[in-house]
Formats: sequence, C-alpha cells, structure tokens
Amino acid sequence: VQLVASGGGLVQAGESLRLSCAVSGRTVSTTTMGWFRQAPGKEREFVAALGSSGLITIYADSVKGRFTISRDNAKNTVYLQMDTLGPEDTAGYYCAGRRFVDVRETTKEYEFWGQGTQVTVSS
Repeated sequence: VQLVASGGGLVQAGESLRLSCAVSGRTVSTTTMGWFRQAPGKEREFVAALGSSGLITIYADSVKGRFTISRDNAKNTVYLQMDTLGPEDTAGYYCAGRRFVDVRETTKEYEFWGQGTQVTVSS
C-alpha cells in the first residue's frame, strides 16, 4: 500500500489549502483514513479521520470547524480541506490508513503512512 500526500505550501494567515492523499494498493472505500501533523520539536498529532464507511468523521478540537476530511472513491484519494489557516497550523502533514472500520486518533493504530507534505502559514 502506498500513500502519496501533496498540496502543501506557503500561505498567509486566513487563507486555505487542500491536501490530497493518493492511495494505491488498497481502496479508500475499505480503509479508514487519517491525517496527522508534526511541527518541529513536537510529537505527531492527530488532525482528522474518516471511517471506511464514509459516514464517520472525527476532528481534533484545534481544527474542528476549519478543516474537512473527505474522499473521492473514483480517484482513490482522500482530501483535507483547510480553511482559516493560522501560524499554529504550520507543520508537516501526513496521511495514514488502517484496515479496520473503527476510527482512531493515535498514530500506533495506523498501518500505512505517506511521506508528508509541508504546510507553512505566515502571520
């Protein structure tokens, strides 16, 4: 299974970005997908997850109402729409997947990982 994240970049505070995670070797419709982020000197933290059913989404409190996770089954791709970005959102963003239907928030619960894409938000 391969996950390739893209879409990161440098934006100003208040702007938006959409990250993509292209999946191969497994269909997103049978995989619970998550997004995590890691800032320099900090541990990797949960951002959002989408259950394999496509019906359940969960978000970290820090991004709730600003970020939206979604998927396109035809493209086998998962997205993270990030609105109203702030400097606190600056981090490397990683997509991840797990075979099980239940949605989890810890890194150890995810089996498949992408390489990460950098998001930098200037104030």
